[in-house]
Amino acid sequence: MQSDRAEKVSLCPSARPALDHSVVFGIVSGTIDAPRVVYLKKVQPVTEALIAKVQPVTPAEVFRTASACETKSCQHFDGSNCRLATRIAEQFPVVSKQLPPCAIRRDCRWWQQEGNAACFRCPQVITDNYNPADLMKAVSMPVSA
Repeated sequence: MQSDRAEKVSLCPSARPALDHSVVFGIVSGTIDAPRVVYLKKVQPVTEALIAKVQPVTPAEVFRTASACETKSCQHFDGSNCRLATRIAEQFPVVSKQLPPCAIRRDCRWWQQEGNAACFRCPQVITDNYNPADLMKAVSMPVSA
């Protein structure tokens, strides 16, 4: 008997905007030393027009985007889990005492894997950060399984 349910796709909340079917779920705000993501109420598809609006900077300097988790094609995936999500949940400081109003949470790999611990730290994750703290650099570097 064939299931009517489609296979659930987990979203990577740190995906590059250029990936197929990417969506914007947050806007980078804050300061250079303490950037923070402000979450959108509803995701927006990444389009050429949207990317053009932020030039000359990269879209990932302005937007947090999500796309389908690449699993085995991702340098952070260990075969069953996202090591980046684990390192963020274990090593980053909490920057939100309440769950941010995130439009992708129910489909987010980080939340599915690490629960609220990932969400309390997520607002400080900036994909293209040219002034990252040492901790941000260390956590974001892929490690071997």
